Amino acid sequence: MSNQEKKILVIGGGISGMSAALDASETGYSVILIEKRPSLGGRVSRFHQYFPKLCPPMCGLEINYKRIRPNKNLQVLTSTEALKISGEAPDLKVTLKTSPTYVNHKCTACGDCVDVCPSERPDAFNFGMNKTRAIYLPQQMAYPNRFVIDRKHCPEGCDKCVVACNYQAIDLNMPAKEQEIDVSSVILATGWKPYDAKKLTHLGFSKFPNVINNIMMERLASLSGPTQGVVVRPSDKKPPKSVAFIQCAGSRDENHLPYCSSICCLASLKQISYVRAQNPEAEIYLFYIDIRTPGKYEDFAARIQEDPKLKLIKGKVAKITETADGSLVMEAEDILKGNKVHIEVDMAVLATGMEPSIAGQSFVGDTIKLDSSGFIQEDQKAGIFSAGVAKMPLDVSSSVIDASGAALKAIQNLRSD
Repeated sequence: MSNQEKKILVIGGGISGMSAALDASETGYSVILIEKRPSLGGRVSRFHQYFPKLCPPMCGLEINYKRIRPNKNLQVLTSTEALKISGEAPDLKVTLKTSPTYVNHKCTACGDCVDVCPSERPDAFNFGMNKTRAIYLPQQMAYPNRFVIDRKHCPEGCDKCVVACNYQAIDLNMPAKEQEIDVSSVILATGWKPYDAKKLTHLGFSKFPNVINNIMMERLASLSGPTQGVVVRPSDKKPPKSVAFIQCAGSRDENHLPYCSSICCLASLKQISYVRAQNPEAEIYLFYIDIRTPGKYEDFAARIQEDPKLKLIKGKVAKITETADGSLVMEAEDILKGNKVHIEVDMAVLATGMEPSIAGQSFVGDTIKLDSSGFIQEDQKAGIFSAGVAKMPLDVSSSVIDASGAALKAIQNLRSD
């Protein structure tokens, strides 16, 4: 069989999935990349900055988009998920389902449809901190650069967007589609999601508006976020004069996530720099068990910790309560001083851990082996490989390296057939 006849399927269009798909396709193999959301980019697209260069995600993602556009060996299917994987390598069969977006390839992203849309929806990309119209662009750097309609929020009988569109790009009757494809290898790059902080009832997430998680903090700091990059507390939209960062919110806890997510300490130190850049006088507290920033990131950690207005408290926050004005009181242990502390702040940021996204997806069944924490095990059936955070907590650069390794394994599997 030729390289074009031997197809590789990559499930997941985040940084790991794109990297694996591009590496394999640019060596001459035919690759299908699927992403269940309407746009590629994954979690990285929601960051304000990411390591190792602390640059905005647009620089890394745009490079990948430029590689995708002219690539004749790569087919990208968004709003698409795998329902079932069957067969044996090199003859694997995968059932795909593409959900309707109600906007076709004729869309130019002109925005005329948005201007006439009468309905709103919570913006999931910004973790529900703002709203979009029912017809919306998934994100500022959406790929494909095409609007999507959330039909659940459309008024009955409304077709104002159809009338406003000059390109016949809107089809309110667009159906879902299923297809079965034949592939020789599958790379699982299904990524991660933040641990559900609502389960941490003692920390008041969702109960107190000024308790947010680390992903929400990234969106607040981002120029494409709900506040155009201004870090404010949700209750009154005022810049916080004091912020508490709480490490291991759910991680290293036998009742929640028993493992260390590896990047939370760095993420909090990075977000401390966001607050400091906007408010040089803000009082910042970091509650931690250990601060883990191995290797090349030690210098960054040391620089942040030199901040004279940053107070490091080794100990876990036992409880958060709210005052009448929406401020928060941290009740915590200070292990190094051997006492309890009560500290009032304007806002608290929970460093929620990385939870694998693959658990519960319909194609897993008996086909994919997961470990006790829900990550993909290494010893899968022939022709199935994993990449990035789908297999273990990793930072972005490590995920890209791991994705290249997964692409090489998939190619080696095809060449051995």
